[in-house]
Amino acid sequence: MTELDLNTPAFTAYAIAASLMVLKVMGQGGMTVYRMLKSNSGLASPEDLRPGLINRAPDPAQLEINDYVDRSRRMHRNDLENIPAFWIAGLLFVATDPGLLLAQFLLYGFVLARAAHFWAYVTQQSHETRATFYTIGSLIVIYMAFHALWKLLS
Repeated sequence: MTELDLNTPAFTAYAIAASLMVLKVMGQGGMTVYRMLKSNSGLASPEDLRPGLINRAPDPAQLEINDYVDRSRRMHRNDLENIPAFWIAGLLFVATDPGLLLAQFLLYGFVLARAAHFWAYVTQQSHETRATFYTIGSLIVIYMAFHALWKLLS
């Protein structure tokens, strides 16, 4: 095991990738809100129909599913189902002191896979295209988890 600090190149790569994924998760939530405001629809809860500064003329139709908003909500949910596992597996992985090239390949590969998944979702590519990028990211996380477990048990 290695000490985790920003002077360790593999940990630096992890910190960069993890930070980018934090920004992705938070940005996706912002994108959903932007789409709700832009379309004046796709609200999620009945209490969202209370009059306020942003929604001055609430309408029950605002609670109906709007694909423009819901697509962003689905992307956000997918991020929340996948990125936390990356944060944990990635941290355990870099704690095993992997080679720098392997660490960079896997950590940045995950970031690229999630970016490609975002692109595929936002441009309405086929399920097979999205699934390909999802699978690449998932395999990276699974490898990092098995790598850490192997090092811990050996």
